[in-house]
Amino acid sequence: MQKTFQVPHTPIEQFSLGNGLRVVLNEDHSVPVVSVAVYYDVGSRNEREGRTGFAHLFEHMMFQGSENVPKAAHFQYISNAGGTMNGTTSSERTNYFETLPASQLPLALWLESDRMRSLSVTQENLDNQREAVKEEKRLRYDNQPYVNGFLRLFEMCFRNHANAHSTIGSMEDLDAATVADIREFFRIYYAPNNAVLAIAGDFDMAATRSMIEKYFVTIPSQPPPPPVDVSEPVKVAQHRDTFLDKLAPVPAFALGWKIPERRSPDFYALSLASHLLFEGESARLYLKLVKGEESVVQIQGGIDERRGPSGLLIVVIPKPDSEGAQIRDAILTEIKDLATLGPSDDEMEKLRNNLFNSAVRSRQSSLFRAQQLAEFALYDNDPELFNSDLANYLKITADQIRDAVANFLDTDNRVLLEIVPAPQESAAAAPLGPDEPEQPAAPPPQVPTAPDDPTTGPLGLPRPQAESAIEST
Repeated sequence: MQKTFQVPHTPIEQFSLGNGLRVVLNEDHSVPVVSVAVYYDVGSRNEREGRTGFAHLFEHMMFQGSENVPKAAHFQYISNAGGTMNGTTSSERTNYFETLPASQLPLALWLESDRMRSLSVTQENLDNQREAVKEEKRLRYDNQPYVNGFLRLFEMCFRNHANAHSTIGSMEDLDAATVADIREFFRIYYAPNNAVLAIAGDFDMAATRSMIEKYFVTIPSQPPPPPVDVSEPVKVAQHRDTFLDKLAPVPAFALGWKIPERRSPDFYALSLASHLLFEGESARLYLKLVKGEESVVQIQGGIDERRGPSGLLIVVIPKPDSEGAQIRDAILTEIKDLATLGPSDDEMEKLRNNLFNSAVRSRQSSLFRAQQLAEFALYDNDPELFNSDLANYLKITADQIRDAVANFLDTDNRVLLEIVPAPQESAAAAPLGPDEPEQPAAPPPQVPTAPDDPTTGPLGLPRPQAESAIEST
């Protein structure tokens, strides 16, 4: 008999201001803190060719001061009030968020409204934040093994430019950007009618509604942004590629599949399949390749969740004495087994237990609640999905998982990217003299461990949905 899972209901109130700003509130007095999340409906999907990287650039620009807030003072205000804050950019959205003592809610609302109303878009700010993005790219991408290679996965999976290009964008495009370009981008995408404001935590509902009206209602709306076409053909753009990486100490590889959009039945089933295959130390591929064969240093995977066609990725660093082809065969064999037999009853029970436990634990965080409410409001125009979406996962059957894996993963419609250490260029060595000792044998390659950074995914690759969370400068 299947268990009945009941997650505590989260009370939600929602309304819209006259300028189109959507507001979602979750009042909870259990802990004297409050979290504020502002989600703008702009990500890399909104960028046209020749103008990439703008959404991520604005993640930086939004901390460069506004009419009543000096440059970089947003950080200082929040920190001095005992709070924490950050912003992230993905293909789907750009978000900004703070968690503070409950008494500091007026400060957070004032800060967010001031930059929504009057961001300081100047040549000086554009120049210095453009350089900050370049430095970020050098630090997080160009000087890290594997990362630039794995960015190719999106270009290999997707044919549509809106889906295929990276969130970090092109440095050449940023160099070509003018202040007029940036101001127009801000006007179109950072308007209140293109945003959601979500607040969760310890606050008074009536007083908070009054503050929101006070700070946000007079910010003018703008015409709706141009629609985005994210349609994709079924087939991946490129099945196989090799990337020469000067920083990679050992070879690595990645597999990628194009899967249906978020919140579709097949997406739910494939999300659960990903848990079974590679998430956690009891996952099938971890047990087989790490604990069993001991053939890999690292195997990780993830779902790139999007409103359009999404992706499922697996990245692997084999041990130096292991063959990548054999490991790939083992992965594909495990996928075929899941596509043929489906998950066992024990696996299904464990999946449901983990989903329920995760839902209960995560809801204890006011920031998690604020962010999820904003996301459901922005993507689905229905923040009440926060209370009901878990049921869509729990009702997925073993047969649905089996069939989804068979239709989308156990096929030749996938990509394979091999990362190969590039030959190091060096001057020819002088020959040894007759009395000089020979150089000892080389030590085995040193394989880096995954960075301890919750904002990054496998091997430092920015996570799909959070892509490059940063502390703006």
